[in-house]
Amino acid sequence: MRRLLRHPVRLVPFGFLAAILLGTGTLMLPWATSEDEYTPFVTALFTATSAVSVTGMAVNDTPNYWNGFGLAMITVLTQLGGLGILTIAALVILVVSRQLGLRNRMLVQAETAEFGIGDVGRLLVRIAATVFATEAAMTAVITGRLWLIYDYPPGWALWSASFHSIQAFNNGGFSLYSEGLLAFSRDPWVALPLALGAIIGGLGFPALFEAVREWRRPGRWAVATKLTIWGSLVLIGFGFGYLLLAEWTNPASIGTYDAPGKVLAAFTQIALSRTGGFDVINVENLSEESYPLLIVLMFIGGGSASTAGGIKVSSFFLLAFAIWAELRGEPDVTVGHRRVSTASQRQALTVALLSVALVVGGTVGLILDTEGVRANAALFEVTSAFSTTGLSVGLAPQLPASGQYLLTALMFIGRVGPLTLGSAIALNTRRRLYRYPEEQPIVG
Repeated sequence: MRRLLRHPVRLVPFGFLAAILLGTGTLMLPWATSEDEYTPFVTALFTATSAVSVTGMAVNDTPNYWNGFGLAMITVLTQLGGLGILTIAALVILVVSRQLGLRNRMLVQAETAEFGIGDVGRLLVRIAATVFATEAAMTAVITGRLWLIYDYPPGWALWSASFHSIQAFNNGGFSLYSEGLLAFSRDPWVALPLALGAIIGGLGFPALFEAVREWRRPGRWAVATKLTIWGSLVLIGFGFGYLLLAEWTNPASIGTYDAPGKVLAAFTQIALSRTGGFDVINVENLSEESYPLLIVLMFIGGGSASTAGGIKVSSFFLLAFAIWAELRGEPDVTVGHRRVSTASQRQALTVALLSVALVVGGTVGLILDTEGVRANAALFEVTSAFSTTGLSVGLAPQLPASGQYLLTALMFIGRVGPLTLGSAIALNTRRRLYRYPEEQPIVG
């Protein structure tokens, strides 16, 4: 207990667990369902974990199974999960900075680029203002569209718009429509606000705040901001082009759309596939060539200190720069005329390899646990759960209780694991007063 109190960031998993258990108990009550019946424990636990971890994966037909109270509870859990993630990420950086000594504290403050270790209140207020302002803008645009063009009653238009805006910004994937957002895949006034909201929420506050403040001078961005912003643009651009070509003639997805509709649907799906989890194109009807792309994008995820999951964009591209430097025989890994510390490289490698192990182990476990499940479907579902994306090929509802418990555990680990691991690594950083003799083992 003393060790936990000494490093409060290690209490993060318990906070998320408390929210999940509270949500589970509430969703089990009969007045949360359309049929006024008690919800099985595994279903309530899966749904609460999916909401708090801002995943959006479901084992039932969300709009038909839950009533208004149940859907409102899911919305509250998603919002709390998203705000909690951003707040905890901010506090992790600030708490860790106090533990690192003067030199490293200055480095951390340079990376956050704006906030000192005493600016907790100002930081949290700005995070909350960013969240609610973005969600309000998305809600306003979509409400007007649904009301004026789709003839929704004003109250229903506002409810639908706010529900999906909260889900999109927090990178959740619950929807009020059984077929996801397929009906709006060619409507830019609905699809684009949700896509942009998911992108903003998935960047992370350090990168977002610095990019906005220094938008005229991107060369002055910190390394983390450069990796996150430019890396996200590369992934979105590559994924968009790949998906558009792979699905251009597929009549089951976008093959019957006109050219502008294909472009909009492909872009929106890629923007939401990285961690958003909405179906703008029916994922089950995609061509086989598209699944590896989505699995890779889900695994990478979004930016650090964001509502997105995955190993994070900065970790992925930092490893890419390390590989490039090694292939060229460079002694240092450099990004934008800045040398990256060996500690950062080791941390990125640790997160990536542990994540690979969890995804592989989860996939094998799901295959062994469920008779007749295809390996590629199991890999897709496990990656989606671990990366807290929420996309599904329809396997989750068909799994036995043991398989659903496995996905629930992966969602929880995928959400709190990187935060806890990253803070633990930083807090455990220490300098030895001696070094062992160096040796170079054979590699390859």
